[in-house]
Amino acid sequence: MQLALGLVLSAAIGLSLGLIGGGGSIITVPVLVYVLGVPPHRAIGMSLAVVGSTALVGALLHHRKGSVSWRTGALFAASGIVSAYLGSRLTRLVSSPVLMLLFAGLMLVVATVMLVRRDPGADAPAHAANLPRAALAGLGVGFLTGFLGVGGGFLIVPALVVFGGLGMKAAIGTSLFVIAVNCAAGLLGHLTTGDLDARLTVLVTALAVGGALVGTSLSHRFHPSGLRRIFAWFVVAVALYLVARNYNALL
Repeated sequence: MQLALGLVLSAAIGLSLGLIGGGGSIITVPVLVYVLGVPPHRAIGMSLAVVGSTALVGALLHHRKGSVSWRTGALFAASGIVSAYLGSRLTRLVSSPVLMLLFAGLMLVVATVMLVRRDPGADAPAHAANLPRAALAGLGVGFLTGFLGVGGGFLIVPALVVFGGLGMKAAIGTSLFVIAVNCAAGLLGHLTTGDLDARLTVLVTALAVGGALVGTSLSHRFHPSGLRRIFAWFVVAVALYLVARNYNALL
């Protein structure tokens, strides 16, 4: 039953990504750890495979619509590759309870962003890019991706708009390409430890990608802001659960 629930939630991860965009992948690690019983450090590597594969599929779908700026995305990705790999190597230096508490803190940040962010009424206008700041932003997001196994789309999209000079639609599509590259670099760091359940990773990834395709096809039928608020409160609840489960381990 627990395995079945974990597989259903894996599909739900992809479905949420397809329906609401950035932020949905934040529940991947908690599902792997507390439903499928994967150790936290191993779950982060598996999360990178799941999130990266799903983001790559999303980037290709956006490319078909002409909403991916490969040049700007390549700049962000290039600056984030090294930091993503470094972050993945540093994960092992942190104990599992501390790692999950850090993840809970990130979940609260993501939920807050999802609750206060306003959807633009129209495509945000493009402007001149600030390449040095874009590269620095790419470094920071890459490290976050490798260290905690999250895509970081909630940070990449505004960074692409503010520093990369992209319009909102192009920023969303381009962010998926950046996430895919950063996840690949972080996954490489985790693979060097040989600590990855390949069969479960492939199964969860396939379900998440399938869910993302379904969610994308259904997204036009729902108002994203309402779904995002519901999901954000769910993320808050999961974050508080992580704090309750891991706080006593530090005492």
